[in-house]
Amino acid sequence: MDAAFTEEQDEIRRTLRDLLRKRCGPEQVRAACRTPAGYDVEVWRELAKRLGMPGLALPPRYGGVGCGPTELVLASEEAGRVLLPAPLLASCVLVAPLVAELGSEEQRIGYLPRIAAGELTAALAAPGPLSAVLGLTGPNHGPWSGGGRAGGVQARQLADGWRLYGQVDQVLDGHSAGLLLVAAHTGGYVRGRTHLFMVDAGASGLTRTRLTTLDETRPQARVELRDVAGVPLGGAAAPAPDELMAALVRTGGLAAAVLAAQAVGAADFALSSTVAYLRVREQFGRPVGSFQAVKHRLADGYVRVQAARSAAYYAAWAVGREGPVDGGGMEDDIGVVGPLALAQALETLNQVAAESIQLHGGIGFTWEHHAHLYFKRAAADELIFGPVHRLRARAARRAGLFGSTVAEGAVA
Repeated sequence: MDAAFTEEQDEIRRTLRDLLRKRCGPEQVRAACRTPAGYDVEVWRELAKRLGMPGLALPPRYGGVGCGPTELVLASEEAGRVLLPAPLLASCVLVAPLVAELGSEEQRIGYLPRIAAGELTAALAAPGPLSAVLGLTGPNHGPWSGGGRAGGVQARQLADGWRLYGQVDQVLDGHSAGLLLVAAHTGGYVRGRTHLFMVDAGASGLTRTRLTTLDETRPQARVELRDVAGVPLGGAAAPAPDELMAALVRTGGLAAAVLAAQAVGAADFALSSTVAYLRVREQFGRPVGSFQAVKHRLADGYVRVQAARSAAYYAAWAVGREGPVDGGGMEDDIGVVGPLALAQALETLNQVAAESIQLHGGIGFTWEHHAHLYFKRAAADELIFGPVHRLRARAARRAGLFGSTVAEGAVA
């Protein structure tokens, strides 16, 4: 493993940091979150035009830049530093890889270039917690995927195509996405199985309602489907259930690396802004940062951030690696490394953001201060993709630390 970054990777980081520093200050982020789209459309288009950010990890033949997970993770770290409100996670991390892997060639050509150009945003609508759907906190062969249970979203094949019925809550960027990738059950109660269906945002019978969320930078929506037309992902060659679940686990590994990098970037900014404040804030005639007890707390935060960054980078390398290493399967390694990196990064952001509020003193406890944006990001991400102890338990079971006699699906 080569731990050094290339000149191109460093340039991606520098260019993105300079752009986001100018366009995504705390007040600009708040304003963007409160727009109908939930993000600054012009900034997103500029990121697509200047850096190709939406298509960073997509192949050039589909309009992408042709980089890998490492470059996407580096870009995500810079996005996390400013809490960039953008459809990066929903469109480019959750949906685009699934379309690239499981979609038909016609679907890839029709959708991926538009996603890469920033013209189309997409969202994954699955009737279950994302942490479970992506295999981050347990096996994703649970009730949400059919398994002899009704509920969620049902799909029926009629003479004119497939029709979807049901409801999905907490869909990331679901209110503004131009394309929905909906997980729906087919085959009824006994022989139920799950397929992914592509649904156009303008489809008849589709209702989307934006929800009030703890973290405004990650907007969510309730998606209701009433006799909505959908096209199976992959067309006539739709993937088998086991193939679909394995693809979702691989997508979960990439999402874990990206989320970990975003949390690291956010924690790094929260720490650096706290250090800058403590250098100028004085008590008893000297800077607060000069007190030994305060230095210890800052040093602890620095060590946590560096350790979480290393874990996120390793997770990116594991996702981008081709083929097994040391005789182990690549998917098994992703299933261990991804959840561990995400758990460490979320825990780090939570602790550093809380320390930031404390060390900013009275001003840090006002809602208007930017420290609360970072604290809410930490809490919300753990609610959506965690909790931390379940992420670690999942990794431990995949690594076989509890032995083969313990059921993998047991609650940790």
